[in-house]
Amino acid sequence: MSSPAVSSAGMTPMLEVKDLHVTFAGKGRFGRGHSVKAVNDVSLHIDRGETLGLVGESGSGKSTTGRAVLKLVPVEAGEVRVDGQDVTGHRGAQLRRLRRQMQMVFQDPYSSLDPSAPVGASIAEPLRVHEKMSKQARRDRVEELLDLVGLRPSHADRYPYEFSGGQRQRVAIARALALNPRLIVCDEAVSALDVSTQNQVINLLEDLRERFELSYLFIAHDLAVVRHISHRVAVMYLGRIVESGPVERIYEQPAHPYTQALLSAIPVPDPKRKGAKRILLSGDLPDPSAPPPGCPFHTRCAYAMDVCSQVMPAMTPVEGGGQTACHLQTSGPTLAGRPLPRTEVPA
Repeated sequence: MSSPAVSSAGMTPMLEVKDLHVTFAGKGRFGRGHSVKAVNDVSLHIDRGETLGLVGESGSGKSTTGRAVLKLVPVEAGEVRVDGQDVTGHRGAQLRRLRRQMQMVFQDPYSSLDPSAPVGASIAEPLRVHEKMSKQARRDRVEELLDLVGLRPSHADRYPYEFSGGQRQRVAIARALALNPRLIVCDEAVSALDVSTQNQVINLLEDLRERFELSYLFIAHDLAVVRHISHRVAVMYLGRIVESGPVERIYEQPAHPYTQALLSAIPVPDPKRKGAKRILLSGDLPDPSAPPPGCPFHTRCAYAMDVCSQVMPAMTPVEGGGQTACHLQTSGPTLAGRPLPRTEVPA
């Protein structure tokens, strides 16, 4: 295995993913089928105290990437390091020790909490597994965690059905914090909530990140939410990252046509952007068991050139920070590392 990378601040990243591959075996009529490359050659990193937003359409591989980071799905190839320690090479007791540093907040808190148990028992579960604590010490820690997420200590004795969706998500966040992790994977953690509750939970996550220097992998399809909480953004399409970079550069100067199309769908009440056109992608996401040759996006791209259907584009640095996998940046006649035009889209 290679040695851990060093961030721009001179520190080991909290999360480093290199050349990650996750493949699921398909099942056909007679028990066999085409395998599906859910995650294909993905590399990313998250610094300490940083939030990386991971966005893309349903089926792009975002959630599988998050689960692979925590080794909740088998990793076919690649490397995942958390705080410099290799997750992919550990099993059993060694992996359990590493999981103290990394936790997950799922989309649906109602299904991720035991409906037959008080929420205090759900929050205390990681403490029972990983910590040698008395029953009273666990109770005290549960009450402390509930207070930390804006709930009352007495809520520990209530059941999940007695809470609103936002309150249940706060309970889920409390459980994720129980072991003082350094990395939290938020998998569509606010997508099931109404807008006002989303804002409250996002503000809570931000406060907790600053207070405990947490790092987040924030997986979402709502790009407006991602912009609010993220420092950097990575865009996935058909199992691959096609663009990444600082949040402001990505949102104001996208360099990949897929990123541009996703951003064009965000309703933005900004007079300066009144003339921006909505970009409608043709067709559906290709079958991941039989991806198209070359650039996986070329079948839906308005800018596609001959080379796009033949050669997979390499990651190329982009003006303003980050990189993108797009032939327009190397073979295109005018871009040469610059962002795509905001409103000029080929017919």
